[in-house]
Amino acid sequence: MPLKKSATEPIFNRVRLLRVERDMSRQQLADAVDVNVQTIGALERGDHNPSLSLAFRVCEVFNLPVEAVFSRTEFSPMSTEMYRKDTK
Repeated sequence: MPLKKSATEPIFNRVRLLRVERDMSRQQLADAVDVNVQTIGALERGDHNPSLSLAFRVCEVFNLPVEAVFSRTEFSPMSTEMYRKDTK
């Protein structure tokens, strides 16, 4: 039996951040992963959960592993990860 949308777990992503960081338009990313530009917008807003195939194609464009782009839990801000001080 299929799950209702409200029963599914959200999938968080860094697609917009990575796209902007690489100075790509939504259209350029859409062309690179063979989807329409509206799909990229919905993905960035969290309105669309990608198929596994789409997730892998997006990760290939950014040359990153899946877990760096998609997660079941919210990502912490990049600055927190980059400037984390060791507590040793």
